[in-house]
Amino acid sequence: MMPDSTIAITQAVLRALEGGEAVATATVIARPEGAAGPDVSARLLVRAEGEGLGSLGGGPLEDGARAAALEALRDRISHTVWLHPDGTPAQRADPSAYQVLIEAIAAPETLLIVGGGHIGLSLATIGEHLGFSVAVIDERPEYASPERFPMADQAICGEFDEEVRRFPIGADTYVVIVTRGHRQDETALREAVGRGARYVGMIGSRRRVGAVLRHLVADGVPPYELERVHTPIGLDIGAETPAEIAVSIIAEIIQLQRGGSGRPMRERRAKLPTADADAVADAE
Repeated sequence: MMPDSTIAITQAVLRALEGGEAVATATVIARPEGAAGPDVSARLLVRAEGEGLGSLGGGPLEDGARAAALEALRDRISHTVWLHPDGTPAQRADPSAYQVLIEAIAAPETLLIVGGGHIGLSLATIGEHLGFSVAVIDERPEYASPERFPMADQAICGEFDEEVRRFPIGADTYVVIVTRGHRQDETALREAVGRGARYVGMIGSRRRVGAVLRHLVADGVPPYELERVHTPIGLDIGAETPAEIAVSIIAEIIQLQRGGSGRPMRERRAKLPTADADAVADAE
């Protein structure tokens, strides 16, 4: 018979996968030879508020694993860490450290794509690869069908305002509005703002975006809600084709998720050593 803590952890994990409270687990997968600490397969489950189930033996090792699990839960990532018995990080594959698998467990976040055109199709393809639960809304049956969007969990055909209003938008929802015209964009945005989505973005030129936002303010939509809308949408990477635009939009979403700067990675590269003047002279 499984221990009560193992049963409780399994039940909490299943609830998280079904859309309940997200959790993270820390599981010992290797330990130093001769160590007196927790055995391999010892497991700790951690909730966002810090409460947990199971144990890694208590003490500083468990504290270090708990901190790593909370960080993973916040960032929705899973990875392996190496920890010294005192709970401090160790180098990868350090034989004197515990190897602990950290897993963030939650139902997939939702990418709601409003508009099933070329950009929407590219967004759905990339979003599915990234692990999103993809939903697509379009008024045209041929642009909101399982045949066009086999990678989507939902392909919804209906009026934009009605379907966006009906869709369960929440803190794990990323709404991308890429319809065929600014009137449809405005209709969809009106129903999406103010509902607690993690991200709301709308495509369009500055002129077109400005007109839509002015209309919504005039209709009583709070300006502070519109300030949260990412529009014009995406990162400025010079995108022109539908696929490139989709990449720029997804890049902005990932930047929001991970807290990135959007700056080129090469700016973080260490500076090359300056050539010694005497050595240059000798070479000449």
